[in-house]
Amino acid sequence: MKLPLSGRALTAGAVAVATLMTGGSVAGAAPASGHPAPGHASEPAATYASGPAAVAAAPDIPIANVKAHLTRLQSIATANGGNRAHGRPGYQASLNYVKAELDTAGFTTTVQRFTASGRTGYNLIADWPGGDANQVVMAGSHLDSVSSGPGINDNGSGSAAVLETALAVARSGHQPAKHLRFAWWGAEELGLVGSRYYVNSLGSANRAKISGYLNFDMIGSPNPGYFVYDDDPTIERTFQDYYTGLGISTEIETEGDGRSDHAPFKNAGVPVGGLFSGADYRKTSAQAAKWGGTAGQPFDRCYHSSCDTTANINDTALNRNSDAIAYAMWELSR
Repeated sequence: MKLPLSGRALTAGAVAVATLMTGGSVAGAAPASGHPAPGHASEPAATYASGPAAVAAAPDIPIANVKAHLTRLQSIATANGGNRAHGRPGYQASLNYVKAELDTAGFTTTVQRFTASGRTGYNLIADWPGGDANQVVMAGSHLDSVSSGPGINDNGSGSAAVLETALAVARSGHQPAKHLRFAWWGAEELGLVGSRYYVNSLGSANRAKISGYLNFDMIGSPNPGYFVYDDDPTIERTFQDYYTGLGISTEIETEGDGRSDHAPFKNAGVPVGGLFSGADYRKTSAQAAKWGGTAGQPFDRCYHSSCDTTANINDTALNRNSDAIAYAMWELSR
């Protein structure tokens, strides 16, 4: 997650190296009602009724797989000066790793190039074949870290969970009614540069085809909270339904509002939503009573620091949030 914009001077010139496939409002994508949320490790798979035909529930997202991606991102950072920042070798290696996983799984991947702060940056877009191209459901996360650390919670956690959700789509052969798209953004830490460039590159007609953009920036904080974006009522309700099924109370996300990659989509009129486990704000006594953890301490004491390593992850939060991503993507793409 980027720092607040005030006091930051940012410039970005951009050149696309490939023409992105058409992008594509979340009206009419309400989740199935009256069913428990699937996807938690302790819950069996189920089939839900949706209209005249039964639709398979979202699969459980294996936490071991998500953590394996984080281990790989940590290794990349360690081998490249301790970070995966914009314009640095560690970012390029991170993008290459994610792209290779998606290419092998059968996604159509597109790399988009831009320039920020005198360095070349990249977005990675992955489209799953099929579905109505006039109704696109997207999930995204920023792949870059700050230069001071490897960025495993911020935002390896979101990037790894989105990647594993995409791979789960491929493993299951999921073919929803709507088109699925996944994205990993560059230069978020410099002011949402990559996601803003992508949104601007689409044009109004293709932006209107995006039924919803779901953003995941920091979802494994070591002293976690369970925060849900309240920007779109349908997306918000989908996540709240999932967590209600787990018996977990959520709160509206305010710490990162406007500070992550959903902002360019929201500003362009695209319905947005997402999850967040907290950054440098401190957990209150009421939140600790509700969620556990330590009151008076930051949700992530290693935010934007060198200690944001694989040791800086709460497995329970990462597992729940990863499963919530899959649940929302399955529900909203019906």
